[in-house]
Amino acid sequence: MKRITLLFIVMLGIAHFVTVSRSEDDDQAEDIEELGDDGDGDEDDDDDGSEVKDENGVLILTDSNFDTFMEDKDTVLVEFYAPWCGHCKQFIPEYEKIAQILKENDPPIPVAKVDATKESALGGRFEVQGYPTFKIMKKGEPVEYDGGRTQQAIVARVKEVAQPDWKPPPEATLVLTKDNFDEIVDKADIILVEFYAPWCGHCKRLAPEFEKAAQELSTRIPPILLAKVDATEEPDLATKYGVSGYPTLKIFRKGKPFEYNGPREKLGIVDYMSDQAGTPSKQIQTVKQIQELIKDGDDAVIVGVFTDEGDAALEVYMEACNVLRDDYRFRHTFSSDVAKFLKASSGQVIMLQPEKFRSKHEPESWSLAIKDSTSSSEIQDFFKKNVLPLVGHRKQSNDAKRYTKRPLVVVYYGVDFGFDYRVATQIWRAKVLEVAKDFPEYTFAIADEEDYADELKSLGLSDSGEDVNAAILGDGGKKYPMEPEELDSDVLRDFVMAFKKGKLKPIVKSQPIPKNKGPVKVVVGKTFDDIVMDKKKDVLIEFYAPWCGHCKKLDPDYNALGKKYKNEKNLVIAKMDATANDVPHDSYKVEGFPTIYFAPSNKKESPVKFEGGQRDLETLSKFLEEHATKLSQKKDEL
Repeated sequence: MKRITLLFIVMLGIAHFVTVSRSEDDDQAEDIEELGDDGDGDEDDDDDGSEVKDENGVLILTDSNFDTFMEDKDTVLVEFYAPWCGHCKQFIPEYEKIAQILKENDPPIPVAKVDATKESALGGRFEVQGYPTFKIMKKGEPVEYDGGRTQQAIVARVKEVAQPDWKPPPEATLVLTKDNFDEIVDKADIILVEFYAPWCGHCKRLAPEFEKAAQELSTRIPPILLAKVDATEEPDLATKYGVSGYPTLKIFRKGKPFEYNGPREKLGIVDYMSDQAGTPSKQIQTVKQIQELIKDGDDAVIVGVFTDEGDAALEVYMEACNVLRDDYRFRHTFSSDVAKFLKASSGQVIMLQPEKFRSKHEPESWSLAIKDSTSSSEIQDFFKKNVLPLVGHRKQSNDAKRYTKRPLVVVYYGVDFGFDYRVATQIWRAKVLEVAKDFPEYTFAIADEEDYADELKSLGLSDSGEDVNAAILGDGGKKYPMEPEELDSDVLRDFVMAFKKGKLKPIVKSQPIPKNKGPVKVVVGKTFDDIVMDKKKDVLIEFYAPWCGHCKKLDPDYNALGKKYKNEKNLVIAKMDATANDVPHDSYKVEGFPTIYFAPSNKKESPVKFEGGQRDLETLSKFLEEHATKLSQKKDEL
């Protein structure tokens, strides 16, 4: 009985202990909850990015606090930087000194910085394209800074903008509408006109560069005008001048339009337009000038012969020269001695090849008489038809302008027209001439094997063991190397004849054909035609390099793009390793990584290149949907 009583007392004690423990735990839990409400919770609320932090006198602005901070500020200097940028790192001490100097100004001027790689909304909003980029914010509006990257220059400019009476200079870019277009453009000797759309990202990026160029060119004597047309507000003007995309830039000379083929940044625009403002043809006054061009030249010599400045034929000639001025060098003369040397009469255009390219198989010169009925386009066709000799010298400097026509028969060896090697060079060229004369439908050229070492490697001929190699570059990027063999005229003729008869097969560098189960199709050299050139489907193709950092960064968004449109049966999202595969079509030029093209189902030979802008899911989707011809789902359904 005593044992039972003792056991009962022990159990009562344990029960009491458990009750007390639970009560203490509950009290502690309440204490913790209260701490969470009054303590740690406050820290979370404070960490929302709205607080403006100070780092050695430089304020740190973010997507969250930028606009709030700017609300009551007259002038603020802002640097957009990237943490990995070497120039940005080097400039840190200088920028902190600038902050200290401007802080002591009366009134103080805040100095801030934005990590544009982290605060992407601000980077996109202010169209930051490089690092560091400086903006002076004046009453919330950005003022471009394009001065020197020194303490003295930046401080002086910021103080200037901070003056109470400072106002931004008026735009130098003229605004054209249907009401003033003809009046301004028809009178201008030369004017560059941009047709733009307010929503166009490329137009927004061009705008500051275009305005800077306009400001500089407006100070020239005589000034060179730049103007802009909002094509969405002036659709009739856009249609009249064939505007199909934005921005479209055209040069006008006394109202006549010409294509603009120049750069799209300030210095490039200034240099290009300065060159365009001059006459497209230089005057030749002596026979000696012509003789020097023929003796030492590398390109066709083109000379128009006229009576004087008032010759009607000269005006038509100049119009044709203006169209092709980027690709040719033109001359004209009023000299009777020069006319006699050229065996030409007034109103004729003469084309001659330099001495080193002449042969018994082709005329010494070509001539065209400009009559009242002769059009500018006829003269242009004359230039294009006769610019190349029967066998010319293909070089890196003239490849893109002279040797784009296919098929192109190329013979590679040690080409050197210098004094010591010109005889050997001409011996091999003579062998090529013997074949070229029999195939006028093809273009023939010689090329230095060192200049085209990469091309020879792609042809599989870099280790052929032969002093002279040959290949045919066909349509659509197809390549036909000649089997290594000691070359002479007969061997080359047999090779070209085999090509003409369709007996040669092109070589294509290609990785193995993949199974393609993912949302992004992998294209290789052997499947390019089947996938990308399929006329039943739209195709977006990314050309990448495995080592490319930008390509790796793009991967998640590009895969997301593939998943987004995976149910579109007539749309293909694809990618191709351009370092391991040939791109067998010239229209798809890859000059950097990543390069992205959209190949519409109805225009496979005219793909649309993705240029500029953020390479993210939203931007790529917009680009794709803008050019798609086979999209079944509406934009808001995707």
